[in-house]
Amino acid sequence: MTTKARVKILPLMAVGALALGVAACGSGGGSGEGLTGELTAAGASFPDAFYQDVIGKYLDNEAPDANIEYDPTGSGTGKEKFSEDLVDFAGTDSLVSDEDGIEADSFYYVPTVAAPITIPYNLKDVKELKLSPDTLADIFQAKITKWNDPAIAKDNPDAKLPSTEITVAHRSDGSGTTSNFTTYLDDASDKWKLGAGDTVEWPKNSKAGEKNTGVADIVKKTEGAIGYVDLADATELKLTPAQIKNKDGEFVEPTLEAATAALEGAEVNEDLSYNPLNATGAEAYPITAPTFLLVKAEYDDAEKGKLVKGFVEYVLTDGQKAAEDNNFAPLPKELADKALKQLDKVKTKK
Repeated sequence: MTTKARVKILPLMAVGALALGVAACGSGGGSGEGLTGELTAAGASFPDAFYQDVIGKYLDNEAPDANIEYDPTGSGTGKEKFSEDLVDFAGTDSLVSDEDGIEADSFYYVPTVAAPITIPYNLKDVKELKLSPDTLADIFQAKITKWNDPAIAKDNPDAKLPSTEITVAHRSDGSGTTSNFTTYLDDASDKWKLGAGDTVEWPKNSKAGEKNTGVADIVKKTEGAIGYVDLADATELKLTPAQIKNKDGEFVEPTLEAATAALEGAEVNEDLSYNPLNATGAEAYPITAPTFLLVKAEYDDAEKGKLVKGFVEYVLTDGQKAAEDNNFAPLPKELADKALKQLDKVKTKK
């Protein structure tokens, strides 16, 4: 199946005009003109809807003689394939660690978009649910096992909570979504004891699903289930998300506007990694996750190197216009400009 056949168009969700400005670069600077060849990539499923859409647009409008395929294997597998030189670039929602086997000077981070990690639940008679970080932590480590637990009731004094058993849904694969979600819990709640990473030791009575779509499917089909899912898949399956209490004490829904508010306060590191999780701000959604592409510092194949640079340039310019269509927040213009400068460092052999 070609990449073009897998493009997913999801409902438009507007972001305030004053929030995140799309990097203004006209037509992407002719980033595909005359480029040929094929690229293979793999990694994060979290931004898959955005990447598939942008790849389709790039191939149709900028580089019709090229082909790019992105396989949403999960961040862990993407980093593994990148380390083994099996892909030309990789997607990841988590940062590279020593265990990934990727040399520090062999790649660059390129931030692309960001989005809320939603906490969808399946309770047919509960239309609105609020969860504080401590309550959320105890639910996902199975210390709270029924929906009418006093801790949940304290967060939701007006809700009629059932005695239904809670089913926790989590990722079965190494996942940047898992890394960001558990990193948030580790930072926001002293009660969280499972650590943070692409994988953690979940309670034995929980259910595992492959990729964001697998977790979303468990939640949709299981009465009493709760999970963590990217906004795109949660929206596509019409899941009901909980409101999460942020650092300023406000319960906030997972919207693009709330993700934008979280990004505004994020500190960007020199390598362009950044962390908007548990950000301050009354309107900030606290589980807002970044996502990145990993590109090689140098490409031995000049044709591939030029195509990678052309495509990623497009992602950071015209491609940003597709972010909201796919339920992602575009990068702030300042960060997109820094990412373009990062891309300029990539070398291609003649």
